[in-house]
Amino acid sequence: MKSLQTLFRLLIPVFFLAGCSKKQTEAQPIPVPEPNPVPVREFIRGADLSFMPEIRSAGASFSDSAGVVKDGLQIFKENGCNTVRIRLWNNPANGRSGLAEVQAFAAEVKANGMKVLLDFHYSDTWTDPSQQKKPDAWKTLPDSTLADSLYRFTKRVVSIIKPEYVQIGNELNGGMLWDNGRINKSDAFARFLKAGVKAVREELPNTKIIMHFAGLTSSDYFFNLLKTKTVDYDIIGLSYYPQWHGKNLDSLRSTVNRLSSTHNKSIVLAEYAYPFSLLWADYTNNTLGSADQILSAYPATPDGQYQYVKQIKKIMWECPKGIGLCYWAPDWIAYRGPTANNGSHAENQALFDFSRKALPAMKVFRADTL
Repeated sequence: MKSLQTLFRLLIPVFFLAGCSKKQTEAQPIPVPEPNPVPVREFIRGADLSFMPEIRSAGASFSDSAGVVKDGLQIFKENGCNTVRIRLWNNPANGRSGLAEVQAFAAEVKANGMKVLLDFHYSDTWTDPSQQKKPDAWKTLPDSTLADSLYRFTKRVVSIIKPEYVQIGNELNGGMLWDNGRINKSDAFARFLKAGVKAVREELPNTKIIMHFAGLTSSDYFFNLLKTKTVDYDIIGLSYYPQWHGKNLDSLRSTVNRLSSTHNKSIVLAEYAYPFSLLWADYTNNTLGSADQILSAYPATPDGQYQYVKQIKKIMWECPKGIGLCYWAPDWIAYRGPTANNGSHAENQALFDFSRKALPAMKVFRADTL
């Protein structure tokens, strides 16, 4: 009996330790390796809202899809817009799109958590394939001084605005700063582009630079020229409007895929728009008002507009190097009233109907809309 008691005393610590060891094992789960984080794809869901300050000053209002009157910028933010494109003119006659207005609006955009895409026109007014007029203050400058003026102007502006994206010029099909920088004067043209690029790289090395061409035809020539002239940039930018650039979305798809692959660059659709109606809301001539200017598969109705913008977004999303798109002037309603002959040229392509209520196509800015 004594020997059994002794054996029992000896075994008690063993059982106790075994129980403790078991509890400790149960308390320490087998570590599971952390999954590799999925990288977030950069994708611009942008809107060119350059008219917004002027529309606000005219007292015009906007409403969301439920009919609730709200600030226009807030409606875009609530629908998922993450980038606002803003044009900049050097010294506009009425101050619109000048530095003071752009600085204030860009600050508001950033305060609302959106990025700024700054579109330098390098003019006192509109530039596009048909016009690239030099600013009046630069009109008599020789090439060397002109390049230096562009460099200094660009550097000063980006130091103030601090945009995430910069366009060095707008729709540069024919060059810039005519006549000095016409595209057939390719050395001077490249010199001006490089002056702008240098200013951005020095001041904001993380800001991405866009070179912008309108349309599909001759886009290969244009971007091959930039490569030949060793112009440094990050993103290919295109404009695409069916009435001017062809009613073939397969051509758009093949062009964005080819250009981005050939030049190993990201690509953005910097401008696009589409009508929800062929009618008008003021007496200002519209740029689009005929069914033969649009794609038959996408009629000029609110749903036709919505389906079109979804398809455009899908094309850019499916492009391996596609980084987004930017709807041009979705806010350009008939803000001066129904009888104005100096109002909007594109109120039927806005993302608000003629009662200024947000249209279904506003959903293009949502991350989950494809």
